[in-house]
Amino acid sequence: MRGLRNTMPEGACAQRSLAICENLRGIPAFQTAKTVALFWPITTRHEVNVATLHEELVQRGVRVAYPAIDPETNVMTFRFVNETSELVEAGYGFAEPPPSAEEATSLDFIAVPALAASTDGHRIGYGAGYYDRTLPRFRPGVFAAVLYDFQLLIEVPHDERDYPVDMLVTDRKILHVEQVL
Repeated sequence: MRGLRNTMPEGACAQRSLAICENLRGIPAFQTAKTVALFWPITTRHEVNVATLHEELVQRGVRVAYPAIDPETNVMTFRFVNETSELVEAGYGFAEPPPSAEEATSLDFIAVPALAASTDGHRIGYGAGYYDRTLPRFRPGVFAAVLYDFQLLIEVPHDERDYPVDMLVTDRKILHVEQVL
């Protein structure tokens, strides 16, 4: 899936990312959220870019958080920032908030990156399990995997350590998952 995604021209990534953002805007839970977690895309890996939503969320009074990994404990959390210029690359390949940024204790909506996802809400990331370990702490928030439509599969391998999302948002559709933990 990485190889397939990496064959996409940058312009196609940008266009599909805009369509995904538009689909996110249409989700009632996203529209009413007071706290939202986005992620900064790893552009060299052609990840979906949802960070373009940051400014409009802030203008609407939403607090926006991004994932941050503690280098000592290797635990991921989310931290709030007012501007994306506060994000810095800290050695994990993506930009994240500084350790001084306020840690989120609850979030209404979390956009989750994925290499692939299945219709039952399971997703494949890069294999470190950060989101699988972190998402349960943020229930009852709504979790949406964001991915390009070709990354949506009927089935992906998973086990008891994998934590499913509530919905899948692609550039072509929004799928609500029936089975949720």
